[in-house]
Amino acid sequence: MANVLTDLAADIYKAADVVAREQVGFVPAVTINGNGSERVAVGDTVRSHFTPAATATDVTPSMTIPEGTDQTIANKTATITKSKAVQIPWTGEDMRHVNNGSGFETIYGDQIAQAMRTLCNEVEADLWTEAYQNASRAVGTAGTTPFGSNHHVINEARQILVDNGAPTFDGMVSMVMNTTAGTNLRNLSNLYKVNEAGSESLLRQGVLQDISGVMLRESAQVGLHTKGTGSGYLVNGALSIGDETVTADTGSGTILAGDVVTFAADTDNKYVVNSALSGGDFDLAEPGLLAAIADNNAITVGNSYTGNVMFHRSAMELIVRPPAVPGGGDAAVDAMLVQDPRSGLVFEIRVYKGYKKTMFEVALAWGVRCWMPKYVAAILG
Repeated sequence: MANVLTDLAADIYKAADVVAREQVGFVPAVTINGNGSERVAVGDTVRSHFTPAATATDVTPSMTIPEGTDQTIANKTATITKSKAVQIPWTGEDMRHVNNGSGFETIYGDQIAQAMRTLCNEVEADLWTEAYQNASRAVGTAGTTPFGSNHHVINEARQILVDNGAPTFDGMVSMVMNTTAGTNLRNLSNLYKVNEAGSESLLRQGVLQDISGVMLRESAQVGLHTKGTGSGYLVNGALSIGDETVTADTGSGTILAGDVVTFAADTDNKYVVNSALSGGDFDLAEPGLLAAIADNNAITVGNSYTGNVMFHRSAMELIVRPPAVPGGGDAAVDAMLVQDPRSGLVFEIRVYKGYKKTMFEVALAWGVRCWMPKYVAAILG
């Protein structure tokens, strides 16, 4: 049987440039772990190495070469959490009808592009959730869209990454914001006046700029975090600098992952809750507290906010694979990998033949993981 998909590939790519698409900011900004030949199933794990901090020793002259300090290279695992497909059925009669109008190839290409759009948006939303809920700290004001009059918040968020040891001049730091913040940024006159911005890219091309070594991107999937109901909580037991687990008592209500908390003894730092209050404890993201907190210190849960995020590429990883199929294959008569020109994601398209009917399937399996929360900062909006 002749290849079904090869002849239609041109229509797929052509349609991908025409079908309306949301802004994609996270996928191009994270580390992508992709392998088109290795299939995975939901629940499978993918390992990544983790190098520990180095230890310095005094230099002592000697005729004997020192042994050096052994290092244990650990690994962390990410889990494939989703395997999804968009299925597109066609009967012979359907194909005949549409060939009297727009044509099957045109409509089919649009359907494939819409399928990519659906899956890409879900991947993008998962990356946003993983990023903002694992941010180390936050800047900005909840309920106030950034860039109302200046772009100072970029430097404030960048400082969090710098203080946490993230590399910031390798071109791999991105801020991903919603389109409302993007509009505010575009409206800052000093960014579209060529003599002040030093470039005409924003004025002529509508490209969000690189400011202070930070690539500025937009995403339609940056959404609203609704705060928990927690109030009246006090710290149960003194906490030290670097502590990530907080034990709370006295209060009531929920403290959720993604909530922003401050302490009466440390109001300058806005800490992002990494895991929700459970059994009296909630966790902060790495590197933990920057100040010692005394017993019975008041905990304040911040307001709901739009979760714009700044991060270094190495902090976030997206693992993408084709979904698992049985050994020896399934009933598909053709399959090919197609790269979405908008997001860069690679999807698998499979064709299944039935009785006077054909089904096309666009599929992707993926998982997301924030490896280094200390390289992530939330920018409240």
